[in-house]
Amino acid sequence: MPEADARLVELARSGDSAAFEKLVRRHLRAAYSVALATIGEPADAEDICQDAFITALERLDECRNAEKFLSWLLQIVRNRAHSVRRYQTVRRALPLDDALGSAGSEDPARDMDRTEIRQRLTEAMEGLTAIQREVVLLHDLQGWRHREIGELLGLPEGTVRAHLFHARRALRARLGTGLFEEA
Repeated sequence: MPEADARLVELARSGDSAAFEKLVRRHLRAAYSVALATIGEPADAEDICQDAFITALERLDECRNAEKFLSWLLQIVRNRAHSVRRYQTVRRALPLDDALGSAGSEDPARDMDRTEIRQRLTEAMEGLTAIQREVVLLHDLQGWRHREIGELLGLPEGTVRAHLFHARRALRARLGTGLFEEA
């Protein structure tokens, strides 16, 4: 049975680096999902996660309730992501892979379709509120339950369900029904 977060936090506070590493491994995907939901760029989300974990380590004594380490950590991630988003420049460049294309691909038409689908999904997700993006990514991508998301975000389970419902409806409206039939 895996050690509880509270125990790992205690050990990390006493200088056990392996305990903090376990916390990082356990919660990296959730942190990344929250950062990605807020910022929209995978590379930036990775940087935000790294910064957030460093901040968490430096401020571990400020985590009042070690049992709620994940909620505390994800609030750090959210705050860092919002700060990055506020200070981003207007200039947006294509990721290098998209700009160069995939030279070794066996099916350029399929790659082009995937690139188009990825772009449409990204644009559709940008039209959602930050909380809707977060709920969709945590529920649909990470497999979290409504109750777990509600506890994390401090929302009633019904509110989480409503955010997910409205987010999915908005995505369907923006993407249309034929998007996935082509791929």
